[in-house]
Amino acid sequence: MNEKDRDEEVQRWIRVDESGSDMLRRVQRVRPFLLPPPLHRVPLRAGNVLELLGPSPSAKTHILIHVAISCILPKHWKGIHYGGFDHAVLFLDLDCRFDILRFSQILIHRITQPRHQGEEAGENYDKALYDMCMTRFLYVRCSDSFEFLQTLKTLHRRLEREKEVHLLMIDSIGAFHWMDRASIFLSLKENNRKKLFLQSVSEAVVQDIKKLLQVHPMLVIATKSVIFGNRYSKAAIEVKGNFMKNNWEERSSRGVTRNHQHFEYREYMPSVWQSFVTHRILVRSSDDHSITGSCQNSSFYLLEWLLPRLSFPDKIVVKDVRTLCSDHGFYIILR
Repeated sequence: MNEKDRDEEVQRWIRVDESGSDMLRRVQRVRPFLLPPPLHRVPLRAGNVLELLGPSPSAKTHILIHVAISCILPKHWKGIHYGGFDHAVLFLDLDCRFDILRFSQILIHRITQPRHQGEEAGENYDKALYDMCMTRFLYVRCSDSFEFLQTLKTLHRRLEREKEVHLLMIDSIGAFHWMDRASIFLSLKENNRKKLFLQSVSEAVVQDIKKLLQVHPMLVIATKSVIFGNRYSKAAIEVKGNFMKNNWEERSSRGVTRNHQHFEYREYMPSVWQSFVTHRILVRSSDDHSITGSCQNSSFYLLEWLLPRLSFPDKIVVKDVRTLCSDHGFYIILR
């Protein structure tokens, strides 16, 4: 949609009266809402872009699955409270490793969470509820940057056919960056051309998402893999571009962290993407295995808000069980 068409659409909207139901739907899209744990610390709005970064693996996709299922579940169904958002999710899989069978199993578990101790999850689940939730999960797989751009340009028509899509997930936004760098390096010897190409691709991605959000307001959550270089020092997490230094020694004096481990990584995404991100979370593995009992044989991670900066991290546990619980501030995410 060009600028002239957009202006005409705005004028038509101004001239036509708005019904009460249309007004409520519009207000619900701009009102802040809280995502389920562990992304519940900061209220988010449609139009925000949340970047979930960390090494591979660091439970980033597990968190996306957990949030997506909470979104597609209804708030109530046949008198049972599920606490879902009752909305559809658009999931763009860029690394082509998404396991739909795992997603289906976790959804079945969420539908049939045991009501009594000793009851097996997954037995006699509501097939109608399952089918409805799966129709709300819109999945698209892209294998390279050009397919990703083509998908973004055609999403407008697809979203016009869908209703109440409030969440756009991209896993993972940097999947094609290194492939593009390698392919361009082999075909073009001039380094400035390589940088120009990578910058133009990122600019096109950001512009297409911005245009999409103007017509279909959604919250965007994108994962990004990074490589950490571990250095033990009383320093900070250094992020090139948008970010500043975080003094771990000062935070430790407030009882926030026990270790002064310095995690440093290089920001490889172009600045146009970095400036597009409104919220950022760092997820990394943790050596703190202080949880015992039901959390044995599990993977432990620290989740920390970098933008906006929060003064404390959350500890999350990923384990191969069919239970979802929250205990003592530790969130167990299905794996």
